[in-house]
Amino acid sequence: MKVLELNFLSEEGKNVRIAVDEPIDPIDSEQVKTAMDAILQADVFLDTEGNPLKEAKSARIVDKTITTIDID
Repeated sequence: MKVLELNFLSEEGKNVRIAVDEPIDPIDSEQVKTAMDAILQADVFLDTEGNPLKEAKSARIVDKTITTIDID
């Protein structure tokens, strides 16, 4: 399973990560930047202490492989 992680900094300098499961492939970096800018402009996400997001820091794709182990 792929996850797109959008990383931001809050006004207090805390890292805030927003994860998007199963993003559209291939990833378009311009669309990611535009989406991150829209998130900042909407001002609807806060860090754990209630501080708004201040800037886009980075984005990355994480590819997770999950294998269930039968223990019965």
